[in-house]
Parts: sequence; C-alpha cells; structure tokens
Amino acid sequence: MWPFSSNGHQVIVEKKRKERAQLLYTAPAFNSTNHTVFLKAGTKEIVSRIQSGEWTAVQVVEAYIARAAVAHAQTNCGTEILFEQALKQANDLDAEYASTKQLRGPFHGVPISLKDQYDVTGFDSTVGYTRWANNPAKKNAGIVQQLVSLGAVPIMKTNVPQTLFAFECNNPLWGRTLNPYNHKYTCGGSSGGEAALLALDGAVFGVGSDIGGSLRIPTTYCGIYALKPTVGRLSRSGCRGPNSGDSGIQYTVGPMGRSVEELDIFCRGLFGLPDGYADYTLTPTPYREVELPKKMRFGYYTSDGFTKASPANKRAVSETVEALKKQGHQCIELTDFPFATAATAIFMGLTSSDGYRKLTSHLGSDPMEKTIYLPVYGSRLPGFIRAFAAWVLESILGDSTYVNLLRAARIKTFGEWSGYSVKRNEFIQEFYDKVWRQHELDGLIAPVQSMPQLPHGLVAPYIVVFSGIWDLIC
Repeated sequence: MWPFSSNGHQVIVEKKRKERAQLLYTAPAFNSTNHTVFLKAGTKEIVSRIQSGEWTAVQVVEAYIARAAVAHAQTNCGTEILFEQALKQANDLDAEYASTKQLRGPFHGVPISLKDQYDVTGFDSTVGYTRWANNPAKKNAGIVQQLVSLGAVPIMKTNVPQTLFAFECNNPLWGRTLNPYNHKYTCGGSSGGEAALLALDGAVFGVGSDIGGSLRIPTTYCGIYALKPTVGRLSRSGCRGPNSGDSGIQYTVGPMGRSVEELDIFCRGLFGLPDGYADYTLTPTPYREVELPKKMRFGYYTSDGFTKASPANKRAVSETVEALKKQGHQCIELTDFPFATAATAIFMGLTSSDGYRKLTSHLGSDPMEKTIYLPVYGSRLPGFIRAFAAWVLESILGDSTYVNLLRAARIKTFGEWSGYSVKRNEFIQEFYDKVWRQHELDGLIAPVQSMPQLPHGLVAPYIVVFSGIWDLIC
C-alpha cells in the first residue's frame, strides 16, 4: 500500500509502534530493591559515586532504562527508544574512566531524555507526523552533541502534540500521553512526554522547548521543574519543528528536571560556547555567578487584564508570595497589568499570517487533532464571516477584547505581518518600562495558566495567555 494514501498513515503507525514495543521489551525488569537507590540520585550524586568507584555508568543507566520502560507503560510517554545505544555508551564511559581515571564531563554517566524534536543519529525526529517517519537523523542536534560530549547518556525521546502547537500531548503516530498522577487528565504540552517521564523518575533530567508555554505548562501539570532561558542561550541546531524559518515568535530550548538543582547544574554545563564547539544559534555568554541581595523585590499578579486565575492557580501564586514574605522579601501586587490582550493579539497576528498552512502542511493523510482546530480554522475564516462576527461582537455584545483577537488571527500580507513585528518590539519596550523599571522588580510571580490540568480532550477550546506573553517578550 502506498504509505500516503487515505489509510496509508496507519501502515506507518503500526510499523513505528511495533518497533517501539520491541525496543522497550529489551529493558531489564524494574527491581525496586536494586534500582531505587539510583533513581533517588541526581546528577551531582551520580557523577560523584561513579568517580569514587561506588557505581558504574552501566548500573545507573540500566536502572533508569528499567524505570523509563515502566513510565512509558503507565503514560505512553516515549517515542524513539535509545536503550541499546545508551548501554553501549555507558560501557564506553566505564572503560574510558577505568583507563584514564578522568570523567568525560559534569554529566558523566547521567541518563537523560530528549523531546522528540531533537535529532539523535540513527533515529527519527517525527514530532508526531507520519510523513516524517523512516528518515533517521544523520547527526546529533547541537545540544545533544554537547550533552553527550560532556558524558550524558540519552535513553529515550519523548512524545509531543501534533504540530507542537497545543498543550494536550497527542498525535496520530504515537498516541496520547497520560498524566502520571491521573490517567484521565492531560500531562500538558508540548513537552508533555518529557514531563511525564521525569515525574516518574524515568530520567535524571531532560531537554524540552517552549514557544507558548511548552516547557512551563507540562511542568506545572506534572509537578516537576523547568527553565525557559532567553533565546540563544542553548543550541537550536538540529532541532526539528513544523514552522522552521518563522522568526515572528522564536522558540527556546530549556532544561526540565526533578529539582531546581538539576536546572542549575544543566545551565552551568551548557551555557556559553565550550572549547572547540561552534554553533551559530548560540550566544557566547557563559554561566555567571550572581550574588543576590538579602532582600529582593517581587511583583505578582493573578489576573493579567484578560484572564483570571482559578482558585487553585491563584493559591499557587499566593503561597509562593507568602513564603517569600516570610524570608523577608518585598512582594507587591500588580493590579495595573493591562498588557495581556495586546500581547495575545500580537502573538496571534504573528503566528497566523499564513493561516497555519505551513504548520499543517506536514499532516499528509494524518487526521488533524481537535486541539488545533481553533487556531487553524479560526485563522482561515472567509473575510465576510470574520467581518460579520466582529460586528456582532463589537456592536451588539460590546466585546472589544475578542474583536481584536478575531481581527489579528487571520491570513496577512507581508506588510501586515511586518506591522505586527513592529508592534511586538514596541510591546517589549513598553512592558520593560511600565512593569520592570517602574516597579523596580527583581522578579515576577505569575500563574502558568488560568486552570490546573484538564481531562483529556477538554483543552481544545482554550488558548495560552498567561504563559504566551513571556515568549513574546523573551
């Protein structure tokens, strides 16, 4: 059967899932008694114990492979299974250390996971598209190569939403990833497979990405930690995405882990350009030690003028604020935060300029997931329907907020798109002046989303607002 006929995607789905099942079957059986000691350890302890001779890289990697297989069985978090390659790499690390007594780097023998979009030599980076299957990468992505050169051992690539433009982790090729705490709920996205795996101790840390909340949303849903650095701090070469070349809103690469300490260790090892390593996507800015003042000034909000946080998400902010106050820090509530509507309109204006046609051009015979119906079909409304809907909203319902969004989310000329780029730059400056400088802030505390995790299928009518503003700014 021709693979891209109306039913052809199913042939590829069955083949890829069968291959995945066979590779998962090679994992050693999880043994709580023997493996838990390794699973409780972070990067610092693992590297220290390997250096002292107490542990070997093979022992550590075997424990995490066993646990990753369990995590996948519970949540369907994995895509490409790297177990065989990982064990070979661990053996090589042990042999190298036995011979030289020198560690490869700060991640020597540490098992890690990777969001599916990061190229690994010999494996696909499908990001859920069947059309991208059976096209293994010829070399590692930049950040993968950096991590491997510093001793890290990739053991699994993890699941994402179709198009990477949703926060329900589901696609026709790999299926749906479940929340590790309640399988009826979503794990979030787009780095959802990473979050589910890490929450179940299937890796020490992982690498995700973010363009509208893709690091922060699954982190919140699964109870782990992540950092969204400024664009350019971490390599983006060899990172596959459905909308490459679009500079309106740029995605950023970021670490995900089980503790804040893991994020710090990651950044210390990866920020800046290592000797002998060149990557045009990187800013050569090393990790800098900063001595923080004993008393800092934080701003916080639970409503951004467009969206209000639910009681649960509002409580998360208030508990953080109270904890900081008890430590002597100053926290001020920002009640004049009328930026979200403008930010959302700019975000939609920049991302929808072609009606999301490039984003969906890779679907082939794959059915489109309902989670992307709203942005895709909303941006392609005929002009007369859009004009009539805008008139009803504005003139009859008196709703100017959604009118602005409706008018922004449409197909545009290059000149119109450029106009939104100018608005983006003006917005960044205005935000910096009226929020950061005016209030003299050291930090800002905000909800990641208006609501906690939702049951599967219920995210379709929602858009990201709380989290999306920060991708516009940095």
